[in-house]
Amino acid sequence: MAARKSGRRRYSPSASKDVASAMRRKKRGTLRSGKGGKGGKVTSRKQAIAIALSEARKKGKKVPRKRG
Repeated sequence: MAARKSGRRRYSPSASKDVASAMRRKKRGTLRSGKGGKGGKVTSRKQAIAIALSEARKKGKKVPRKRG
């Protein structure tokens, strides 16, 4: 089994709060996609998480960069 690094967070605790907030917004139906939130209603869990992490990055929180 590969050894894991211990004691280092990949995401900041405040980024986790942003994701939790986005999930709540998705559940209420107020989370929207697109520039300025002018797109359609978000129904996908994955999309909600992606939006939350993107918002956290813009705020300058510790979130790994997007792959690809």
